[in-house]
Amino acid sequence: MVSSDSELHVMHASRFEQLVQTVVDYAIYMLDLEGHVVSWNAGAQRIKGYRADEVIGKHFSMFFTPQDCADGKPDWLLERALSTGGAQDEGWRMRKDGTLFWALVALDVIRAPDGEVVGLAKITRDITDRREAALQLDEMRAQLFQSQKLEALGQLTGGMAHDFNNLLTIIIGSARLALNSRDPQRTQRLLEHILDAGERGSQMTQQLLSFARHKALKFGRVKVPELIESTRVLLGQTLPASVELQVLLADNLWDVEVDAGQLQMVLLNLIFNARDAIDGEGLISMQAQNCTLTGRPEGLVGRFVCISISDTGRGIDSKVLPRIFEPFFTTKSFGKGTGLGLSQVYGFAKQSNGAVSVSSEPGKGTCMSVYLPVYTASIDPVPEHGGA
Repeated sequence: MVSSDSELHVMHASRFEQLVQTVVDYAIYMLDLEGHVVSWNAGAQRIKGYRADEVIGKHFSMFFTPQDCADGKPDWLLERALSTGGAQDEGWRMRKDGTLFWALVALDVIRAPDGEVVGLAKITRDITDRREAALQLDEMRAQLFQSQKLEALGQLTGGMAHDFNNLLTIIIGSARLALNSRDPQRTQRLLEHILDAGERGSQMTQQLLSFARHKALKFGRVKVPELIESTRVLLGQTLPASVELQVLLADNLWDVEVDAGQLQMVLLNLIFNARDAIDGEGLISMQAQNCTLTGRPEGLVGRFVCISISDTGRGIDSKVLPRIFEPFFTTKSFGKGTGLGLSQVYGFAKQSNGAVSVSSEPGKGTCMSVYLPVYTASIDPVPEHGGA
């Protein structure tokens, strides 16, 4: 016996309905063109707490919070789905018992064979646990950032103490000489020395206070040359006299869109690592250039600013290289490092939609490169850029 097309259609529709009803991890139901519920699956009952007879015929706005209803969110989603063919949303929804859950929602139009829109399919997933895990991860990142900042402050203040001591020596010595001087021109020069030393000390203090201040992480437009200069001032005498710091910046560097405090922390981490890798005399080079990427590293495509920190230190063994970004992994001796610095660098790069790459050769040194997304408005219509 051969079934007719209509019988096959009814059979397939029945099987599809059975399939939808067996899904319990997703709320799957249909709405009419005005937003009223016309079907209800087992997943919808489990997630939202309502039986089918309690919601069918009711407007789907009953699942939204009072604030979302007051803001017109249900009508906006319905209108957007009908005008564009679909809409997505993420936000709080209400269960029957009044409790809230964080929902990931998709709303898509349903068309008849002739193309006419006859309703909407709505799929809702409870992702409260995933959202809470993401918030906890963000909190852990912020705590890691602060712990790394405190560690860096310890190193910076030790070096700055020498700088301040030198400035105070200039100020005190010049003041004493000025007190005993009867030559107006000499007194003027000594007062200028005092003023210059005082202004340099004030600048160092402001840089240190700015770095130490606990601020919420915030992405924004950052001018790379200014931030690198600020970092160089912060370093003071943290680097030994036997290690030279060289700064090479390309012309017309694009601005980047990152968190300025985190970027400065990353640069300090990389410079401290480079310093620790050098035995005796050596060179640390900090370079920045514009680059256009076409898939490398890590699939990045488009315009980025690359900031590289290279050193002439001992280098990293090829067997160890794949593990250097792992949390708590360190090649330093006990008490010399936490193993969190490079994991923070890696996390910052990924969180900023960029990447970090490393090249190293034992006995010849290491180069760490951080690729940061540009702030679009900083790009000229016909930019001149360096290679990757």
